[in-house]
Amino acid sequence: MRTVDPARHQARRRHIINAAAQLFAAKGFERTTTAEICRAAGMSAGNLFHYFPNKRAIFYAVFEDDEHDGATKAERLAAARTADDPWTALLDTVDLLAAPAMEPLVPALVMEAMVQAYRDPELEALLSRDNDEERSTIVTLLRNAAAAGQIDPALDPDDTAAWVMALIAALYTGAATDQSFNPADQLSTLRLILHRFLRPDATPKPER
Repeated sequence: MRTVDPARHQARRRHIINAAAQLFAAKGFERTTTAEICRAAGMSAGNLFHYFPNKRAIFYAVFEDDEHDGATKAERLAAARTADDPWTALLDTVDLLAAPAMEPLVPALVMEAMVQAYRDPELEALLSRDNDEERSTIVTLLRNAAAAGQIDPALDPDDTAAWVMALIAALYTGAATDQSFNPADQLSTLRLILHRFLRPDATPKPER
């Protein structure tokens, strides 16, 4: 019986995901065929289905939590919630959630996922879990920062978190719909907005 090399298996899955992501971003999920994914990945359908049961499973895998500097997003969000300096942790969390918008394919993929979520309850639930975790982390950091005297205590944490999430989402929407919009150039503006919104009496520090 042949032994499966986990590292090789994972590398092949990642290769398929990367090939499919290019197609999903350019053509959308519905117009991308399994045959096109096979050609892009350089493998037969039989080999492809050894790693994924169907095209939708590949699409789901595109949005799975990846590691960043050795830690998953979930682990980094968990660490942020217990940070000693909640204001700095909040800015770092905004950077973490905004970072994928700087990648060429991600904004279009996010928009496509939103379209597909209307038709696919399982995908909608997957995206909602991610969104709930992100928003919960921001709410916690806002509460902690208010308790520490770092932001305006009059702001409602839940309402404020919704606006912070909306500002982050705007980076993705802008990048996906406007070719002249560069989310990397807008990140400093986003941070400035947060300073003035959350700490109206504070002078923003220069970018790190």
